[in-house]
Amino acid sequence: MHFGKLYDAMLSTSLGPLDVALGEICYALLRGLVYAAGFLTVMQVLGLNLAWTAVLSLPAVLLIAFGFASLGMAITSYMTTFQQMDWIAIVMLPMFLLSATFFPISVYPEPVQWLIQAMPLWHGVELIRGLTTGQLSGGTWVHVAYFAAMIAVGLVATTRRLRALFLD
Repeated sequence: MHFGKLYDAMLSTSLGPLDVALGEICYALLRGLVYAAGFLTVMQVLGLNLAWTAVLSLPAVLLIAFGFASLGMAITSYMTTFQQMDWIAIVMLPMFLLSATFFPISVYPEPVQWLIQAMPLWHGVELIRGLTTGQLSGGTWVHVAYFAAMIAVGLVATTRRLRALFLD
């Protein structure tokens, strides 16, 4: 963004900051969809008994990827050096390890459980787990709303930041 002046070139056309942000985010969505389709295919080939609702996990993956991509773009727009990108790993690694993917959330103390339930990856894991196993609950809509809020916050923050960086 800073060194290649790619966004400067894009914004010198009729594209606005939201258009640039959506272009970057759509690329991330496409990658997420391809990866998810691959995982579902492997699960099916290996004979894992997926529920009929597993088909809905593909749109859910797009929702999750949209949430992470929009918020991630907003956050990275504030980073000015490549070394600052390492900060993302400091947040992502604990989120990855504690998201109830590998261990049930019940093994953690209650205050840690609250912290885990506030993390976006936990909501994504629970949403996809519910869809692929067919064990849907009222909490499914909470997960969807969480990612809808992430998308809204991410898009607004990204648009404002890109406008401030390149147009003001």
